[in-house]
Amino acid sequence: MQKIIIAIDRLNMAVGKLFGWAVVIMTLAICYEVFMRYVMRAPTAWAFDAGYMLYGALFIMAGAYALATAAHVRGDVIYRLWPPRVQAGMDLFLYLLFFFPAMIALLYAGYHFAEMSWRIGERSSMSPAGPPIYHFKTLIPVAAFFLVLQGLAEVMSCIMCLVNGKWPPRLADVREVDTEAAKEMLGEATPETVTRR
Repeated sequence: MQKIIIAIDRLNMAVGKLFGWAVVIMTLAICYEVFMRYVMRAPTAWAFDAGYMLYGALFIMAGAYALATAAHVRGDVIYRLWPPRVQAGMDLFLYLLFFFPAMIALLYAGYHFAEMSWRIGERSSMSPAGPPIYHFKTLIPVAAFFLVLQGLAEVMSCIMCLVNGKWPPRLADVREVDTEAAKEMLGEATPETVTRR
């Protein structure tokens, strides 16, 4: 199971990092728009659409990456005090009760939403340029698929913890400096491969 978990983590980290480049493209587009608008006095018709579409793509496709790296916000004041088996049991219960039904509903509804958008050749009504948006709506079921896949890795991690009494090691990625400083103060280790709880 550990190899499957690591493979899913790697896949979702790669997808998240790929879509992270949307920030660079979005920044370049906005800088170009600012230059054209305020220096050349000739604003573009596409920059607004490019900005919100790229941001939306980044936001939705980063969900599985955030789950893989334990970057989601968690109210863990009490959770941290529980032994690993209790944490794993609670996580498993919540994944089965809330996460999977929501992600399967998003996958199902998102597929039909994207399919309808492709069928009618949907275009943006937010600007005069009216760029096509059906390809961006396709990211809804794609993101749901990656989230379901990462959810399976999380469930396997919970099962391993329930069996072994400790969280299995997971891949680590870039962390915020203040988070690492807090861990140092608390005496928690931050190796290359970490136990994420």
